[in-house]
Amino acid sequence: MRALLLLPLLLFSIGRSAAADTLPSNAWSRVAGPSHGATRAIGSYVHGCLAGGVALPIDGPGYEAIRLQRRRYFGHAELVAYLHRLGERVVAAGLPRFRIGDMAQARGGPLPYGHRSHANGLDADIWLTFESAKGTVPGDREFPELGSVLDSDKQIDPAKFGPSQVKLLQLAAADERVERIFVNPAIKLALCHGYGGATAQGTAWLHRLRPWWGHDDHFHVRLRCPADSSACEPQPPAEPGDGCDADLANWGRPAESPAEPPVETPPKPAAPPPLPKTPPACAIVLRAR
Repeated sequence: MRALLLLPLLLFSIGRSAAADTLPSNAWSRVAGPSHGATRAIGSYVHGCLAGGVALPIDGPGYEAIRLQRRRYFGHAELVAYLHRLGERVVAAGLPRFRIGDMAQARGGPLPYGHRSHANGLDADIWLTFESAKGTVPGDREFPELGSVLDSDKQIDPAKFGPSQVKLLQLAAADERVERIFVNPAIKLALCHGYGGATAQGTAWLHRLRPWWGHDDHFHVRLRCPADSSACEPQPPAEPGDGCDADLANWGRPAESPAEPPVETPPKPAAPPPLPKTPPACAIVLRAR
């Protein structure tokens, strides 16, 4: 089964341009393929790795994978199954094909650029710009135009974000495997106010949508630790409720400060806490043949 999944990717890698070889790299990005054995997410989403990674077919029901030269189209089997199921639901809903960007590297691990997470095979970026019309040049898959869905005032641009994007987010959040979905604060605020029919069936589904910096051109899906991955470190659960509160409206705004700050000697900054280390099991995954 895995051979069938990898076949289109192997064919692509044979003919891929030299652009991938000029991208920043590290030990994890230079690994040729997944380790053998059962698929397991190890460690945290930031400081983890992926054993037995599964390659996402570059084309599937309702979706296409893009930016293949990055070689970040691997994930835990649950993530690949989730994306396949989401694609099927998108087809059933009559939506255009959506685009899948970065998942994880062949064995997960820290990425040399672009993200601090995506390390343990349970994260995936889904773009809010749907696939362009058929017949476009091949480069559109590697270097597609993927602009923000916000206008110059950092508000929803109706020409770029409408009911189709709202429905895609609803379908993505409906799967019980989802831990949370990161979206731009302006997007969540608009959804809380019912934009594009978002609250027609209530606001409970918005609980899984969490505001975070950026994410104005894509949303970031994060799955829960699977039952087969005892070494996976779960993220603390999100706060209860739909998140449509005053804190959301004030997200990212600087706190008001007095006109004249008090004159005082600033305290000596504390040393930053040490960064969590990648679990020892990841060293074995990296070295495995």
